[in-house]
Amino acid sequence: MTDANALLLALAIPTVTMFLIAASGSRPNTRDGISVAASVATFAVVLRLLESVMDGARPSVTLIEVMPGLVINFAIEPLGMLFATVASGLWIVTAIYSIGYMRGAHEKKQTRFYICFALAIASALAIAFSGNLFTLFIFYEVLTISTYPLVAHKETPEARSGARVYLGILMTTSILFLLVAVIWTWNIAGTMEFRAGGILEGKIDPAYAPFLLALFAFGIGKAALMPFHRWLPAAMVAPTPVSALLHAVAVVKAGVFTMLKVGTYIFGVGFLSKTGASDWLMWIAAASILIASIVALTKDDLKARLAYSTVSQLSYITLGMALANQMGVIGGSMHIVTHAVGKITLFMCAGAIYVAAHKTKVSELDGLGRKMPVTFICFTIAALSIIGLPPFAGAWSKWYLLLAAADEGQMAMIAVLMLSSLLNVAYLLSISGRAFFAPARDRMAHSLGAAAAPSKGIEEAPLFCLIPICLTALGCVVVFFAVGGLYEYLLSIPILPEAAP
Repeated sequence: MTDANALLLALAIPTVTMFLIAASGSRPNTRDGISVAASVATFAVVLRLLESVMDGARPSVTLIEVMPGLVINFAIEPLGMLFATVASGLWIVTAIYSIGYMRGAHEKKQTRFYICFALAIASALAIAFSGNLFTLFIFYEVLTISTYPLVAHKETPEARSGARVYLGILMTTSILFLLVAVIWTWNIAGTMEFRAGGILEGKIDPAYAPFLLALFAFGIGKAALMPFHRWLPAAMVAPTPVSALLHAVAVVKAGVFTMLKVGTYIFGVGFLSKTGASDWLMWIAAASILIASIVALTKDDLKARLAYSTVSQLSYITLGMALANQMGVIGGSMHIVTHAVGKITLFMCAGAIYVAAHKTKVSELDGLGRKMPVTFICFTIAALSIIGLPPFAGAWSKWYLLLAAADEGQMAMIAVLMLSSLLNVAYLLSISGRAFFAPARDRMAHSLGAAAAPSKGIEEAPLFCLIPICLTALGCVVVFFAVGGLYEYLLSIPILPEAAP
């Protein structure tokens, strides 16, 4: 199989899967089996492409030319390959987890859920493989539309309201800001192709570059940069597998991936560094990091707390791009991986808690860790990774972001990253502390004279929930020790323009 055919196959598998799932909707076991099998097949093809990219190949396929200079083109480079590997790999664990969660929570309209989920994965892979801004913009919008039914899945008034906020903010920012930025870029550069070193140097007055960057930064609403972040907490009304999709697999990762890709291949790291066009963005990202962390501290709803944590953590990646040096690109790219494995674990743990104990509030978790030890041990591992403590994955991405800030002499950004980690400790480890060490609620009720609920021992979520949680928690450790290979791979992301032949 040629690399070009493998690229098309990686996009075709989740697309075809939608129709197979629709046809097998009346047979749940077959439907769920198709979803898992498709995720494994997609990941296998993506790994085949990863091997080629690591060997120096850069597969490219043009599907259609809409008009001269305006084509739907897919071209794989190291940064896009990284995102595709993360999205397709985590689709496997999410597909398995969805079986346990959707059945354990007795969710309705599961076939529609799996159809939209497959379309979202196809869109995320198309974004990862986009060879130009035009292609990326099209599938960025498809991803938004395909995930709207997932956010509104429960069809309650709260779910419909959250989905409207989700769709409204993401569509408004992309049309009012991102589309304008794409058109402006095409007008001044004469191309929308992603190129090493960027396409804007010598084409735009440096005085206008910060304004174009602002259109991109706020137009990429999926990056949840404040003040356009509210869609992310609003979307927490969705089932937990959707939250995992939003926070770790596809949606927000598509946002910060796009932010990195625009900074690296449209503006160019060298251009941003010379002109200082991204200096303002550092401070916006820093503010988002700290404000979202403080808001997370105030949230008693577990998924809402994790949502604001995501808003904060995504801005680490934006900060890496805004620092405009190679270490910032490496740290931001690495954080896509480390945050993905950590945050998907946290959300799947939240879903397991809901399925097994029907608890959604942090204040309700007292003593629950002793009844659900596997779930809360995995939660703690993922929390430590998000915080950035070794030997867990998040330690490395934060380390390289600190080095990037040090290279630029940005002591304030170093302080922001360190303070943020302390806030991470406060809003994440407090959950584990309550679960393992606080008196159980039935004992508290007994001490007050109320009838105590009989102890039932260990009460974990279904096995289809627990296995993915354990795998992603293990991933938080494995990535820490495998970081050498990841770092070497990220060094292949081209920062400078390619030499003329």
